[in-house]
Amino acid sequence: MSSALTDLFPYPIVQAPMAGGVSVPRLAAAVSEAGGLGFLAAGYKTADGMYQEIKHLRGLTGRPFGVNLFLPQPETADAAAVEVYAHQLAGEAAWYETELGDPDNGRDDGYDTKLAVLLDNPVPVVSFHFGVPSREVVDSLHRVGTFALVSATTADEARAVEQSGADAVIAQGAEAGGHQGTHRDNPETGGAGTGLLSLVAQVREAVSLPIVAAGGIMRGAQIAAVLAAGASAAQLGTAFLATPESGAHDLHKQALTNPLFVRTELTRAFSGRPARALVNRFLREHGPYAPAAYPEVHHLTSPVRKAAAKTGDAQGMALWAGQGHRMARDLPAGELVEVLAAELASAGGTLARYTTGGGTR
Repeated sequence: MSSALTDLFPYPIVQAPMAGGVSVPRLAAAVSEAGGLGFLAAGYKTADGMYQEIKHLRGLTGRPFGVNLFLPQPETADAAAVEVYAHQLAGEAAWYETELGDPDNGRDDGYDTKLAVLLDNPVPVVSFHFGVPSREVVDSLHRVGTFALVSATTADEARAVEQSGADAVIAQGAEAGGHQGTHRDNPETGGAGTGLLSLVAQVREAVSLPIVAAGGIMRGAQIAAVLAAGASAAQLGTAFLATPESGAHDLHKQALTNPLFVRTELTRAFSGRPARALVNRFLREHGPYAPAAYPEVHHLTSPVRKAAAKTGDAQGMALWAGQGHRMARDLPAGELVEVLAAELASAGGTLARYTTGGGTR
């Protein structure tokens, strides 16, 4: 990875941008202050909501950070299939005494407006999920001094990222919690994906871009493994979800190590796109029938998921989690960064500066 980018964060540790209120300013600030790269998640927020969080974060730290954007999605959903799924979910809405959401409640996530805000008020790093930004968008970010990172789940997607002019590719393995960052949702694949170490090796041979490895990483030794495989840094989500600074619901944090939730599964049940979550009642009952329809299904189930959280019922929530969820540690985010860095050094981490934090801290 270019020295200009790595100089932003002394440790090769990136906190994944987790949408839905998890990656809040206090979490990103704690990670950045400790020597990692903290991230805000702009997904599902308004442009003004994103801007206010950036202002809040800047008041908490002077260290570099990133903001993640969702790419607008093509209109590929089968309206009839969405309607059938809505009928299936009617009982859920009745049980939680709420209404189903409007499946047609927008599909671009305010992308253009958010991008305009980030060009007027530049941040150090912007990452993209669910697609590849245009070369014009990447060039415009470069002109204001912002690095651009883009998720990819295959070597072919990584090639598309390289062609966009992005500064690095986030190689997301199938172990990752939350939504797979596939550029196009292909129902025929059934949400199948490539494991992280294999993916990093494939991407390393396909492109010359620096790689940020993401998917199931919970320990410093795993960071050492992906660095040895050719990555320049590791991105961790579930590991930071459990921290006190995380904005995740307490039930979500507790579920990561609760013996009632024994495994994760890729599902379309909550959003219509493949996403890894802890297996609960909602996932078991509705996952087999959920259509490939994002963000329609996300909008449809949103009130139900919120009502379930409000009533304290984890069985109706989207409990996003990576495959390493049982290794979650209830540590403050800054302390977790330091522990991960020490574990990385103990496992033979690549650069001596990672053992001390380097000269940029």
